[in-house]
Amino acid sequence: MITRRLTALAHSGLQDIDAAAVRAVVRQAVRDVRTAPPPPPDDPPADPALAALRRTVDDLAASTHATGEPLPEVAPAYLSDTDATDILTRFCNDIGIDLDHGLAARRYALSGDRRALHGTVL
Repeated sequence: MITRRLTALAHSGLQDIDAAAVRAVVRQAVRDVRTAPPPPPDDPPADPALAALRRTVDDLAASTHATGEPLPEVAPAYLSDTDATDILTRFCNDIGIDLDHGLAARRYALSGDRRALHGTVL
């Protein structure tokens, strides 16, 4: 995906593709992969209440992902949750979420895996 996007950028007429352009292409590709919608369930629930609950969980996960997206810029991915705690404590307080939710949102933004939210958000 990244190679395809950089090739298209090179063929677009830009004379010089600098490091900032490459970084932007990579960042967008990672974001696109991580935010790809989950596959629909094999059998949608027949019960309307269950279908509504499933939509609510999907909305909660999407909003948590949006909250977590900037957190790797505040506390980079190479930091463990323990090391990120010192950095994220104040940030989470400033945006009005507790630290456990902030760390879960960060893990979810980094991995795209909803299991990162189990026990805290979901």
